[in-house]
Amino acid sequence: MPGLNLTRLEAEERSSTVQVDSYDIHLDLTTGDERFRSITTVRFAAKDGASTFIDAITADLIGVRLNDEDLEVATISDGVRIRLDDLQEQNELTVVADFAYVNTGQGLHRFVDPADGQTYLYSQFEVPDSRRVFAVFEQPDLKGTFRFTVTAPTEWTVVSNEPTPEPVPAHDGAHTFSFAATPRLSSYVTAIIAGPYESVHDEYRAEDGRVVPLGIYVRASLLEHLDADYLFDVTKKGFAYYEEKFAYPYPFTKYDQIFAPEYNEGAMENAGAVTITETYVFRSKVTGALAERRVVTVLHELAHMWFGDLVTMQWWDDLWLNESFAEWASTIATVETSEWTEGWTTFLSMEKGSAYAQDQLPSTHPIVADIRDIEDVEVNFDHITYGKGGSALKQLAAFVGLDDFFAGLSNYFHKYAFGNTVLADLLHELEATSGRDLSAWSRVWLETASLNILTPELQTDADGTITAFRIAQTALPGFPTLRPHRLVVGFYDTDADGRLVRTSRHELDVAAEASTEVPELVGLKRPELVLVNDEDLTYAKIRFDAASLEVAQAKLSTIPDSLVRGLIWDAMWDATRDAELAPSAYVQLVLDHVAIEDQATSLRLILSHLAVATRTYVAPNRRRATIEKVGDALWELAQGAPAGSDRQFQFALAFAAIASTPAHAATLAALRDGSIALDGLEIDTDLAWNLLDGLILTGKAGEPEIRAALEADNTANGAQSAARARATIPTADAKRAAFDLVVDGDRVTNAVARYSGLGYTHVTDPVSLEALVSPYFEMLEGVWTHRAFKVARFVINGFYPWPLASHALVEATQEWLADHPTYPALRRLIVEDLAEVQRATAAQHRDLEG
Repeated sequence: MPGLNLTRLEAEERSSTVQVDSYDIHLDLTTGDERFRSITTVRFAAKDGASTFIDAITADLIGVRLNDEDLEVATISDGVRIRLDDLQEQNELTVVADFAYVNTGQGLHRFVDPADGQTYLYSQFEVPDSRRVFAVFEQPDLKGTFRFTVTAPTEWTVVSNEPTPEPVPAHDGAHTFSFAATPRLSSYVTAIIAGPYESVHDEYRAEDGRVVPLGIYVRASLLEHLDADYLFDVTKKGFAYYEEKFAYPYPFTKYDQIFAPEYNEGAMENAGAVTITETYVFRSKVTGALAERRVVTVLHELAHMWFGDLVTMQWWDDLWLNESFAEWASTIATVETSEWTEGWTTFLSMEKGSAYAQDQLPSTHPIVADIRDIEDVEVNFDHITYGKGGSALKQLAAFVGLDDFFAGLSNYFHKYAFGNTVLADLLHELEATSGRDLSAWSRVWLETASLNILTPELQTDADGTITAFRIAQTALPGFPTLRPHRLVVGFYDTDADGRLVRTSRHELDVAAEASTEVPELVGLKRPELVLVNDEDLTYAKIRFDAASLEVAQAKLSTIPDSLVRGLIWDAMWDATRDAELAPSAYVQLVLDHVAIEDQATSLRLILSHLAVATRTYVAPNRRRATIEKVGDALWELAQGAPAGSDRQFQFALAFAAIASTPAHAATLAALRDGSIALDGLEIDTDLAWNLLDGLILTGKAGEPEIRAALEADNTANGAQSAARARATIPTADAKRAAFDLVVDGDRVTNAVARYSGLGYTHVTDPVSLEALVSPYFEMLEGVWTHRAFKVARFVINGFYPWPLASHALVEATQEWLADHPTYPALRRLIVEDLAEVQRATAAQHRDLEG
């Protein structure tokens, strides 16, 4: 992996030497199952006499011709870079090579569908992986036009950034697609998708009469599950919203969405050819959280067509801006164009909640991160990049005014179309439309790390009248920055129907100081609950005064507003993670109030936090009893939830995931075989796998049942579920087998690595992992240096034995870090895992205190 790195200094030097004009890329996908032939001709300007390099991770470099001269391949290439010397002012370079298909999701991924034996390909190039398919100056600021010509088997279609042309016959059993040239793009948003994909088509008709062809592509075996009409509806509403708000027409010729197998991420914004995880092709019932997430993802990638593809960052320092913008834009578009009108509650629960956790790790960094090289980029695809950055843009839009924000964006798109920018370019346009100076805002919100805690402090007289009110602001240890906040303080009281509702709203500014007096609240009657950051306008941890905390814990489920509940749920979980609230108390809080939670994403995350608290935060001496208690309660909640509701479904899934007793196992087995039923709950294919996981967890099922389930579901989803199930078997031998399969299996796919990790750490009693602590640390360097980054990360994070959550694991991790000072990006992953285990041990100690 280190040999594949590219530093910012190297990129800056190359961009000062080279200006790219065009690429002509010929791919032959008929040369075998392991490799494909790639012929790249790139035309570029350079400084006369200069030297540089082009990127090409080749399996076999066959020939290199520069300006009519054949170069000696053995002396100019190391298999990763091709050195180019004595350049002219205008250059033409042709590289002929065989490249390897991958099973890692990085490059040109090759997948064989177990359902029908058909082969499917798709590319994934972000961050530095177009070089695995063709020779390229692999950095975002060296844009060029791309003309793809692809030869493929006659039963295949090919999709790329431009509309798919009619193929012409090639050799026997093959035909060739010659695509038109793209506009100027960064290489990471180009795409090649090939195989016997089935497709459905529609079109978006803009108000000015333009027609944009739309396509959706899936594997043949998934076509019956594709709800294309719904997806087209979401997409067309997104087009209309963005074109209106950005005042800039969609910049490409068509818009295809391709559902890709074994996909590492949610989706990728290839210009006009977006690839999306097949998780979003729903073959079984899914949670409302996942259904909403699909809409957000579709709109996220569509927003990137403007922000990221049309206008692109100069270097990866501004990666956050790409992703944060799409996160913010997709949320506001979801709220304003879809049925998911509580999208800002989802944003709070998912994006901001994850960002708060990431921002408290030792590896936290400013939103504008110092990206020194490609490895820094890889590990900075994190929740600060997405969630905190999106929160900052939400604040920025409110600070400059939403209309002025959109006007500045429009000017930005028009001014920098098909070019590259830095953050200052965007801020300049927003300053011009709003008249505000953004330098101070940028400095404290984008250029400093970590976050603040806001706590109300108030005094009352004997009649309950407020005599003093201030908001205290504290910084986390090691990060002294205090920030200005525009926020709302909400006052809440119980109404005649027993609901805790807002009775008054107070919008105000909190200074970048330790304490801000709020004189306008003096003289008011003290409410039952004071909520700082009501409406979730700022990015900060919140706490409660003592009386408000007691009310919040007692009356949480009486609050009708999902965003208010979300703020309280989030604060309670954060207090538990900080060892301020005893984990057992958090568990009881969830069991007391979760029955009414109908905001799907909030419910999913509450149940996830409940599982973590129960399994790793509760004191070890009461853990088994707590797990049993939670399992019993979740089954009762599933039985009591409305028939067919999302709550019923989520409670059933959570019950299966934490089942621990013979009684739990008997219930799961009866549900699975139909001898008992919940009205409205269908035991479909995926739910049956989840129930089987629970049976395996309790020791009541194993390899024979897994084989039978896989035989009944011989699909890619089935294979992934089987990998997870095998790794869930709660024995030391089964855990060792899963570990060896992934760690030693160089040809294990990205999907198998990921799902095996999910099962490996799915334990009730973590003793089965104890013998694998030493082997885990022994394998780290080898996996990091020899496996593709995504697979390496699945292994390193997925097989870290965090369920042990003990001081012994802390010491073993610290010992490895002390002995291995190299590989900063690898160390960061381990440091983050260590920090979470240290939180768990602190929470366990707090739980012992009661």
